[in-house]
Amino acid sequence: MNISSYFNREISWLSFNYRVLQEAKDKSVPLFERIKFLAIYSSNLDEYYRVRVASLRTLNNLKRSEHKKLSFNPEVLLNQINYIVTNQQIEFGNIFRNEIIPLLNKNNIFIFDEKRLNKRQKKFLDIYFEEVLKDYCAPTFLVNKKINLFLNNDALYLVVKIKKKNFDRRKHKLKYALIEIPSNHLSRFIFFPKYQGRHNFIFLDDIIRYCLLKLFPNYDVFDSYSIKLTRDAELYIDDEFTGNLLEKIKSGLSKRTTGVPSRFLYDENMPDEFLQFIIDYFRLEKNDLVKGARYHNFKDFFTLKNPTKRSMIYSPHPPLQSKFISVDKSFFNSIRKKDILLHYPYQSYNYVLNFLNEAAMDKKVKEIKITLYRVASDSEVVNSLIKAVQNGKKVTVFVEVKARFDEELNLFWAKEMEEAGVNVLYSFPGLKVHAKLCLIKRIENKETKHYAYLATGNFNEKTSKIYSDFGFFTTDERFIKDIRKIFQFLSKQENLQTTRHLLTAPNGLRLGFEALIDNEIANAKNGLPASIKFKINNLEDKKMIRKLYKASKAGVKIDMIVRGICCLKPGIKNLSENIKVYSIVDRYLEHSRIYIFHNNGDDKVYLSSADLMKRNLSRRIEVAFPIYNKSLKKILKKIFEIQYKDNVKSRIINEFQDNQYKRDDTHSKLRSQYETYKYLKEMNI
Repeated sequence: MNISSYFNREISWLSFNYRVLQEAKDKSVPLFERIKFLAIYSSNLDEYYRVRVASLRTLNNLKRSEHKKLSFNPEVLLNQINYIVTNQQIEFGNIFRNEIIPLLNKNNIFIFDEKRLNKRQKKFLDIYFEEVLKDYCAPTFLVNKKINLFLNNDALYLVVKIKKKNFDRRKHKLKYALIEIPSNHLSRFIFFPKYQGRHNFIFLDDIIRYCLLKLFPNYDVFDSYSIKLTRDAELYIDDEFTGNLLEKIKSGLSKRTTGVPSRFLYDENMPDEFLQFIIDYFRLEKNDLVKGARYHNFKDFFTLKNPTKRSMIYSPHPPLQSKFISVDKSFFNSIRKKDILLHYPYQSYNYVLNFLNEAAMDKKVKEIKITLYRVASDSEVVNSLIKAVQNGKKVTVFVEVKARFDEELNLFWAKEMEEAGVNVLYSFPGLKVHAKLCLIKRIENKETKHYAYLATGNFNEKTSKIYSDFGFFTTDERFIKDIRKIFQFLSKQENLQTTRHLLTAPNGLRLGFEALIDNEIANAKNGLPASIKFKINNLEDKKMIRKLYKASKAGVKIDMIVRGICCLKPGIKNLSENIKVYSIVDRYLEHSRIYIFHNNGDDKVYLSSADLMKRNLSRRIEVAFPIYNKSLKKILKKIFEIQYKDNVKSRIINEFQDNQYKRDDTHSKLRSQYETYKYLKEMNI
């Protein structure tokens, strides 16, 4: 199978991020939600350059002989990326300037720059500079190129061209200076006092531009332009098997802000000689340079508050309650009666918090074991675990300190828990623990009873409000035995034993899925109905893609919803003509994974924390858990069906990766996230 049988991972990711940009472009999306999607797009792209592009540039710097070992040419791919990103950025700018700003104005919200200020606003900024801003703005003169001045990762700077006053220009050269925009300390957007019903604000960048004469009192100021440097953030530790891993991670974190450049963003209006000076001074290379606009770090728009009383956000979906969980009785009583499935954010995540909090307080609970991958910055989950220890329970927490960009927070909470008496286990070299598991041991009538919680998403009450995920409570001994084996492995007491019901990576998940696909292939060849339905975040593993191609060629009907990366090419004759792939981007981040195998009418349904990526299947502790309860299976199949029929926010993944919307004029509009909420409300599960 040749390379053209697959989409390139990096190009596919850019196609996904464009779907985010489409939401900012969508006129049916409320104004401040459109602004939020611009921020998401910008934040995503920053991380992409820090990790993926940085890695590609490292590969490109290898000897040409090393490139032969790769399945792609790094230089060609980097050029493709830059071309795509440049066009997306042009569209980004057009959306902001030609659509967002006029709509803000229509709602009496106006953006001012330093050239459009009246006397009242100037007076306000003069006071703001003296009382707030001045202490954060210390100019640095760029005079000695031998001094290796360091630009902080993702920090915003103004580079200013100046000249000493009353000096002969013929004898004295122009000078350059650098000012860091203190957006990490101060709000990026400063609102003027409301006047005549108008809400006027200004970028922090432009306040500094206005105050340049105060910062350089003895100089004439000619030009100023914004710049930003993105640095390599990858830790390169995934495959290390020796040494003290925890110390390596701490060391890597300290170096993260000092990584090599992966993108130098500059105002495209900067004159050539000005840009050349910056390139020479900071020892930048041609491949570092990326054209930008007047403002960078649009991810800061997450913090832009709506100053009006008008509703310009999505109307809220109040979290639904579960009829199977008694508010006035023990949570454990509810779980004992039947398995409970919850779907966040449509249903309340407070159930998980209540479950852990009750376990921390319940005298019958003796032990809690849990895996933590990403938690909230002020985590109620962690607080419950600490409370449990204080109440005399044995608590074991596996903390994955290799969760990218959350390493520092995870280390902080790990230390807090250790100091409180929690038994904290840390990452293994070469493996990430991505499974979301909790096991509680309770003594009831002198007998030991276990309660388990398995999920597709993190133990994070903050992201649960915007990430679509499933949580599953059970006392089923078939699950309990397998979960105990996993925690025994995590405790390093023994090797990971084979789990009979859970499909567990790095060994059993791939084999389990392959066997389930092979079963569908065999059924198709025998003339039986055969189908596969997947809802996942990413599909990248080539072995799994080849298996799906084989199934398609055998006549298995394959329907997939893939939010992000999709390296599989659907609809290719004699290869994938029985495969359809759609992608949904809407108000909630689709994060849950559902795997449904027809199995000749006796569907096998799995939920999982794992995507079909090589890292999930081969280099992580992951779990796919089966749903045995027929009524819960029916619900999950219905939710998949609702999503698959989406004809409002669903895009078609085709050979052109052009993100055409899936439209169906023969049926009424179906927006799956709204329809899912309606379905769960009517079902009252």
